[in-house]
Amino acid sequence: MRILVQIASGILILYLAYCSFLFLFQRQILFPRNQVGVPSGMANKIAGLEKMWLHTSYGKVEAWFLPPPPDRGAESAPAVIFAHGNAELIDFWPEEFSNFTHLGIGVLLVEYPGYGRSEGTPSQRSTIEAFIAAYDALLARKDVDPSRIVLFGRSLGGGAVCALAAERPSAALILLSTFTSVRSFASKFLVPGFLIRDRFDNLAVVSSYSGPVLVIHGRNDSLIPYKHGVALYRAAQRGEMLTYDCRHNDCPPSWNTFWRDVQTFLHHAGIIKN
Repeated sequence: MRILVQIASGILILYLAYCSFLFLFQRQILFPRNQVGVPSGMANKIAGLEKMWLHTSYGKVEAWFLPPPPDRGAESAPAVIFAHGNAELIDFWPEEFSNFTHLGIGVLLVEYPGYGRSEGTPSQRSTIEAFIAAYDALLARKDVDPSRIVLFGRSLGGGAVCALAAERPSAALILLSTFTSVRSFASKFLVPGFLIRDRFDNLAVVSSYSGPVLVIHGRNDSLIPYKHGVALYRAAQRGEMLTYDCRHNDCPPSWNTFWRDVQTFLHHAGIIKN
């Protein structure tokens, strides 16, 4: 019996040490900013790209705005606020997301605190502050229609835009390969959910969101399983779901198909006219 007690005590000590390690280093896992190399010169390759610096309580955060073509006269245009995945930068997206501008939509690519050239340390709280600052800066533009702002998040970015949706009004929400909450992964790591510091409860936000929601997910996604996308779709009051035969990092498998699907959604949502 004494030996069994010693073994059980040893296992408990090891488990508590494991939980402590994950608690202390979970943000390095959720926000692996030091593993993302910063490319140079991308902003100079995109015609019309505007660099912006957002001022927050912890320093400056970078954002890039891609305006729609200058043939709209005095008409204000819809705009998309995009939040990328946790191992990406805004530098990765201007070329592909220029497709939004072809639809007459402006795009604001917002960096996470501590990523790339931005100051601060990433967390749910600092990320929300950065995206609220980005939203408010976008609304101050005369070329943006405040009634047609779309929030678009990929993977971790879904958490960022859902958090923003809880703080500011928007016309629609697009979630690509997004999870229900960070807390839902606690059991995968064999830790209690209360140890999660940045919860990003997307399911709660989506269930209370009154606008149209487009959920896009890969059927073979092993990083954020397909069931997360299904749960978000079922929770949405006005949800649509697109399922692609892909995994996490190759979603969407066809960008041409993706852009046609997104255009259809935006048309049905009243964001664009054609």
